[in-house]
Amino acid sequence: MTEGRRWMVDGRGRTSDTISPPPLTRRARRVCSNLAMFAVASTLLAACTQKPDAPPTPPVVTTEFDGEAALQYAAAQVAFGPRVPGSEAHRKAGDWIVAQMIQRGAVVTEQQWNHKTKSGRTLPLRNILARFNPQATERVLYLTHWDTRPTADEEMDPADQIKAIDGANDGASGVGLFVALADALQKKPSALGVDLLFVDGEDYGEFGPPLVDVLLGSTYFASHLPEPGYRPVFGVLFDMIGDADLRIPQEINSVQRAPEVVQRVWSKAAEMGRGNVFLAREGQAITDDHIPLLDVGLKVINVIDLDYGPGNSYHHTLQDTMDKLSAASLKIVGDVALALLR
Repeated sequence: MTEGRRWMVDGRGRTSDTISPPPLTRRARRVCSNLAMFAVASTLLAACTQKPDAPPTPPVVTTEFDGEAALQYAAAQVAFGPRVPGSEAHRKAGDWIVAQMIQRGAVVTEQQWNHKTKSGRTLPLRNILARFNPQATERVLYLTHWDTRPTADEEMDPADQIKAIDGANDGASGVGLFVALADALQKKPSALGVDLLFVDGEDYGEFGPPLVDVLLGSTYFASHLPEPGYRPVFGVLFDMIGDADLRIPQEINSVQRAPEVVQRVWSKAAEMGRGNVFLAREGQAITDDHIPLLDVGLKVINVIDLDYGPGNSYHHTLQDTMDKLSAASLKIVGDVALALLR
């Protein structure tokens, strides 16, 4: 039977014969049509029942905060050398902070006192409080420590463990952030009162337990508040926020004791498209300068990236140097910090 046979020419010029399929009957066409409709319906049902895609990441929002300037200010602190309480570098660095704040229009007060260490040494310490819009009754407290650790106790070589660290991230990054914030507040003041507190003696001794000769400046400030009834709307401690590989989870003490402030800060960061840095997950509990302030009823949280270097290998070592810092990281934190004041 030759009906339905036809000759085909393939792509290489060869011929072959094929058999054309017989025409579909009306019933066969109806079955095919029903199958097609079923396939379309199944596709639509799957589309309706599948989980919705994750919400799109908000676009990045920036402010006038200058990350490059913040990096330069951090470098100026490191240039003094290790800012160990009682050293000449410490005195000069403190004088520099006071001068920078006065130049930017802040009302500056200093808390100066002597601390007797466990070993019997007398440490001259000072907190520096720079107040913007001092007459405002609604105030925000930002704090950072400006001293550096006298020993690189996390070094492997015992000969290196007795050396003082540069403290580029662990000390200078917070100072750089605050001086750049002061630049922005001088150009465009906040309707809120803003208190920038540089605390001393955070990193001198041992974190234990028990705590020995640490958190000295924040402990002193907690018992010597600027005025009776001092209660800022909220407070944020900024520590180790210049890491080039910046990731900031929510510190546990902050979540447990001032959850509304954590929500305020992390929501602002998410709105600004910075959820990839301000991570919406809990990190670890960290003993830091916010603890003495929480203990006296101030709602202060800790913004910190304690994972510094591979396996935290730069923390409390001689590797805490300026090459580990990033203007981009300082810009991200500075944008969020400034937006919270607007």
